[in-house]
Amino acid sequence: MSKLEQGAFPWDIPQTKPDRPLSAAMQRLYENYQTPRPEDNDLFSSFKYTRVEGLDYSNSDGTVSRRDPSKIIKIDGLYYVWYTKRHTPLPPRGAEQCTDDIPSMDWDLADIFYATSKDGLHWQEQGVAVKRPSKPELGWRSISTPDILVWQGRYYLYYQAFMEASGTKGDHCPVTMAWSDSPRGPWTATGEIVVENGEPGSWDQFSIHDPYLLVYKGKIHLYYKSAYGDRPDYLVGNGLAIADNPHGPFEKHSLNPILNSGHETCYFPFKEGIAALAIRNGNESNTIQYSKDGVNFNLASVTQLMPIAAGPYIADAFDDTGDGIGISWGLSHMADKKDPTTKYSFLARFDCNLLQNSEKNDCHETDVVHDPEVYFAQALTAEQRKKRGI
Repeated sequence: MSKLEQGAFPWDIPQTKPDRPLSAAMQRLYENYQTPRPEDNDLFSSFKYTRVEGLDYSNSDGTVSRRDPSKIIKIDGLYYVWYTKRHTPLPPRGAEQCTDDIPSMDWDLADIFYATSKDGLHWQEQGVAVKRPSKPELGWRSISTPDILVWQGRYYLYYQAFMEASGTKGDHCPVTMAWSDSPRGPWTATGEIVVENGEPGSWDQFSIHDPYLLVYKGKIHLYYKSAYGDRPDYLVGNGLAIADNPHGPFEKHSLNPILNSGHETCYFPFKEGIAALAIRNGNESNTIQYSKDGVNFNLASVTQLMPIAAGPYIADAFDDTGDGIGISWGLSHMADKKDPTTKYSFLARFDCNLLQNSEKNDCHETDVVHDPEVYFAQALTAEQRKKRGI
């Protein structure tokens, strides 16, 4: 009797789990992922990046920064995105050297701006959407990291509200909100906290960051991140708060944190559930995850070079159809860190293929070859080489 007749694993990989003993690794292949081959998996994608056109950065001198794009929506044939913009006399100088005019961090002394585009590549900045208020009102120091909700014909921007320079104690701040009857504004800031920080000693006691809005099962789902623990030993997780009304009250889910990894928040409706990008930080970083109930997420795929602070175009973000389409492009930010004295961030376009039942394309390649300079960008510094004796 041959090994194949005895139940050896077949050469042509089965699409369904074979009836034979399997190693833990092969069990995972069939139990954790939609398909055994990532190339066939609707929730696997590599990512392509393109520089966007139309936005000025003051010759990269560090005084102008754009970062943390919202999800993108399309209204009357035009794409809209909101983002954190800092335009300061000098680049960030750290918490010890910051003033009322000099920022501590890249997202300090910032306001919420917006831009529009016909094609998602060429963007025109339209101006400020929400300006930080005067001291001592909520967010007087900086407002940042916006996301958009469309609910019953009205528009809502949720964002972080800093009452002190970032880095003074950390990134301690709550979430507030503004609303408008048009994506172009004017926006009315509520001046109120919509998601409270957690109780003393709880994982989200100091920060509710990166608010991210979807409509799911008739409810407003606000996903957020919080960093618990002190740097450099901190861990970032994601939480969920749910409301019936954009003004709240938002009730935090009892199972928070609902993601154990990921430095930012990025979620989108997919089939009957919700998919998430776990971007950077944590044991499950660089993964795409899926939950049938929007709460209990499992790994769907592993990938690389994920977009930083991804703001995808989600055509059905607020439709609550129960059959989410998925995403294929969006904006992220990248940070120029080569010269710490001129640090700033800029927006870039990413493309992917995370659409259900789509035709597979070059974004489903797993063997993505990078230019050697991508690797050498992580070269040892002179100080690191000295510590290693080389």
